[in-house]
Amino acid sequence: METEREIWTVSRLNREARLLIETGFRVVWIEGELSNIAQPASGHLYFSLKDASAQLRCAMFRSRRQLLKFKPADGAHVIVRGRVSLYEPRGEFQFVAEHMEEAGSGALQREFENLKRRLGEEGLFDEALKRALPAMPTRIGVVTSPTGAAIRDIVSVLERRFPSVPVIVYPVPVQGTIAPARIVAMLRTAGERAECDVLILARGGGSIEDLWAFNDEGVARAIRACPIPIVTGIGHEIDFTIADFAADRRAPTPSAAAELVVPDRVELRRRLSGMARLAQRRMVQQIVRDGERVQWLDARLKQLHPGRRLQQQSQRLDEMDQRLARALRARLNAVRERLRNVGGARLQRAWDRRHERAGVRVAGAARALHAMSPLATLARGYAIVTMTDSDAAVTDARRLTSGDTLRARFARGQADLTVTSIEHGDE
Repeated sequence: METEREIWTVSRLNREARLLIETGFRVVWIEGELSNIAQPASGHLYFSLKDASAQLRCAMFRSRRQLLKFKPADGAHVIVRGRVSLYEPRGEFQFVAEHMEEAGSGALQREFENLKRRLGEEGLFDEALKRALPAMPTRIGVVTSPTGAAIRDIVSVLERRFPSVPVIVYPVPVQGTIAPARIVAMLRTAGERAECDVLILARGGGSIEDLWAFNDEGVARAIRACPIPIVTGIGHEIDFTIADFAADRRAPTPSAAAELVVPDRVELRRRLSGMARLAQRRMVQQIVRDGERVQWLDARLKQLHPGRRLQQQSQRLDEMDQRLARALRARLNAVRERLRNVGGARLQRAWDRRHERAGVRVAGAARALHAMSPLATLARGYAIVTMTDSDAAVTDARRLTSGDTLRARFARGQADLTVTSIEHGDE
């Protein structure tokens, strides 16, 4: 009698095989080379992972692919974390990837973070240690490969922005095992020579392995030990190295580092023009203020001039003379009125004598007062002579020279004179 057979469908077999495979393997890490990459509209990622003797079909679903920090490419060496499975519709053995990173970058990144944390805790990256860059460097040093693209970019930017500044290249390898020691030695040499005001430590872009020479602890310490301010321009904008944290300034690229160390001559000319205009405005304002002060002092000087005071005193004498005359007339009228009231010839004779004596005293006082007046001096034929350009009184002929113009004031009127001859009198 034939034993009853249990017949499975293909779907059941594939399903059971998938369950057996998925429960029999834990999450694993696999290293290999990418190939046959496909990215359909669904957003999933399909690829093969291979080594020298075998290959494995892999799938990474959209939710995980969006977390990738790099763009997978055929030939890239990667490390993938995931689980083993079986694609039931085609019965294909496959690996479902949950995480992918470039091979080597994971370990290097951990080493980078550890060194960054240790040097940061030591205080090597403190902002207080950062030195200011010179506003107008007289000479710039560039520590880089003399044949790389970085030096060409730096020189091109410097020639465009500030072509007059000289550049000294300190040649070093920027990749490989010997690069860190050579960079350290060249930074020490540049510091000892003291030929430059600022240094640029630069390299073009590359992978983390290509830039690893700038993640060296010795390079970081050499940057801080160098007496010259250092600007780093290493890799691309997204690349950060230990040297960037140790440097006084970090630029995202070599070209940007060149822009940091020199001013733009066009912008500099614009600023200088603005400063010149501001200085000119302030100078004009100062000249106006000084002119107004000179005018005020000139008016003040004229007010204090002896000629002005002489005029004021002359006017005052005239006023006093008039007041005295009015007072005398009032006094005489009062006496006459008293005599008229008293009457009598005796009183009249006494009044006449008294009037005569008073008249004599008044006449004498008037003569004395008149003699003191500058106007009386002018009335006797004298004149007050002053310089026409300064109104200064002339009291000594030795101050004059032939051709000087003078102004003579007389008792009535004045006249302008020209000196034709000079005679010095005895002192």
